[in-house]
Amino acid sequence: MLILETERLTIIAATPEMADSELSDRNKLESLVGAKFPLNWPPPLNDENSMKWFRDYLNSNPDEVGWVVWYICQKMPDKTLHVIGSCGFKGKADENGVLEIGYSIMEDQQKNGYAPEAIRALINWAFKNNDVKIIVAQTFPELIPSQKVLEKCGFKFTGNGYEDGTILYELMKA
Repeated sequence: MLILETERLTIIAATPEMADSELSDRNKLESLVGAKFPLNWPPPLNDENSMKWFRDYLNSNPDEVGWVVWYICQKMPDKTLHVIGSCGFKGKADENGVLEIGYSIMEDQQKNGYAPEAIRALINWAFKNNDVKIIVAQTFPELIPSQKVLEKCGFKFTGNGYEDGTILYELMKA
């Protein structure tokens, strides 16, 4: 398993088997990830279609674990892990070295600093790859908390996003 650790979080890269289980078997998913998932999973702006996209991508590209979805797990005092969100990329960087990142935290866990903590860990991991030159993120203009997360992580606003109604932020490799 591919795992990143921060002070409060364990961030686990989804495998094809995890992505399959996310759509069909919660018990198996929890066993594979080694964490409890909330009953109201998935987090905002994720749905069955996005989970199917991640599953299909990982099943078609099983060597790209880490370049798609990661489960953000809170470390509990009793040493268990509780999934509080997800983050990840839309596949490996393109031919120009551009990599797109995304994230979502369960509503009851927002405003605790988990998103910036997870995103910083993911950024550091991605920038260790020589092919990654720029990380971009799209969000909606009305999602001010999402924009604040990006700014806390060093992203700069650059204008309109790739998808209708979105705005774009970029982070250049140092």
